[in-house]
Amino acid sequence: MTHPSRPSRRGVLAGGLTAGLGLITPASASADAAPPTALPGHEAGPARPAGPAAAVRTGFEVLAAGGYAALRGQRVGLLSNPTGVTRDLRHEADVLHAAAGVDIVAVFGPEHGFRGSAQAGGSEGSHQDPRTGLPVYDLFGAGVDKIAGFFTQAGLDTVVFDIQDVGARFYTYIWTMYDAMRAAARTGRRFVVLDRPHPTGGTLAAGPVLRPEYASGVGKLAICQQHGMTVGELARLFNAEFVPGAEGRPAELTIISMRGWRRGMSYERTGLPWVPPSPNMPTVDTAAVYPGLGLFEAVNLSEGRGTTRPFEIVGAPYVDWHWVDALTELDLPGAAFREAYFAPTFSKWAGQNCAGVQVLVTDRAAFDPIRTAIAMIVTARRSYPAAFAWRESAPPYWIDKLTGSDQVRTAIDAGADAAAVVAGWQAELARFRATRDRYLLYH
Repeated sequence: MTHPSRPSRRGVLAGGLTAGLGLITPASASADAAPPTALPGHEAGPARPAGPAAAVRTGFEVLAAGGYAALRGQRVGLLSNPTGVTRDLRHEADVLHAAAGVDIVAVFGPEHGFRGSAQAGGSEGSHQDPRTGLPVYDLFGAGVDKIAGFFTQAGLDTVVFDIQDVGARFYTYIWTMYDAMRAAARTGRRFVVLDRPHPTGGTLAAGPVLRPEYASGVGKLAICQQHGMTVGELARLFNAEFVPGAEGRPAELTIISMRGWRRGMSYERTGLPWVPPSPNMPTVDTAAVYPGLGLFEAVNLSEGRGTTRPFEIVGAPYVDWHWVDALTELDLPGAAFREAYFAPTFSKWAGQNCAGVQVLVTDRAAFDPIRTAIAMIVTARRSYPAAFAWRESAPPYWIDKLTGSDQVRTAIDAGADAAAVVAGWQAELARFRATRDRYLLYH
């Protein structure tokens, strides 16, 4: 891709950002690195918010408040999507392009695209951004070799990552980040992560851990299904545990931490706007159920794509009211079920009348989306044995890719109840949690 001429800068970032730059020094640290409170130059940790809402400052706000000092003198590429916005809803690519002293030369888009117009499994392709004139490189499905080539072609010194994650292993943005980190390590580029809140607090690390032979585009490394980490924390883990093994060295990694966010804080208390990270992630409620209810992509029930409540509404033409009664009897913690009828406008069972349930989270602290989803799948299979089916793909089954092994599918097929299925991954989960704890930045 040839570089278009850049439009003239349109001014300097206006006020509204408070001071305080929070940089963690290049995180090529070992796995037993001290927590952030012990790092040189790192303050004692975010202040505990007061009142019903807290003005959490994102990594970008902290960067901007410091006058973009961390980027000065470097040619910068931004890896982002529609969630990379300021508090007043301007996209950071536009803000950086207008900011004095910042030389942004390229933009990179993940699944769904830089501006976010593509549906699941799609992207916007490489193109010139009409607003800024910057070249946009499509990274979805690109692979490390191709990404490294893009970085070289763009002439970058530093890659900046800023995307709102939702906390599920099969949400692909974290794997685009991982591949970009590898490409940065390979080509000697610096990698900067601008941190954002975990949408549901990040207290729960749950679900099975991916086994390497089941690695795919929806899960590349041995982390659990609901990792409970911010992207900054994940980047630290990736850079210490996985990038050196793949590239022979870690990336030159800098995390710009948030201020005012504490583990367990609900997104509604952050004071930040929610921008849908992807077309079927419209609300924080969706993000709360997705790490579990996303498993319904792997069966022949609609996961609610094509409705106004994707991943909260689940059903199929072969389901009836008996399912909601059976689920209600389970008395699952933090969950309630409403009998629901719908006709998806696209995706599975498009245009057909479906019966099923709407999942309502009554207590986020008690709600375990993966345990809930497993109970729902087990109950659906038992209630409709002649109709229920796993979604097949080229081996392995799609459910095996999403859960990270065949353990869940084979246990359910063998007649195990939900408690037995969940018990099957507890040992591997405990080992991952011990690793995870070494890389947490917020407490």
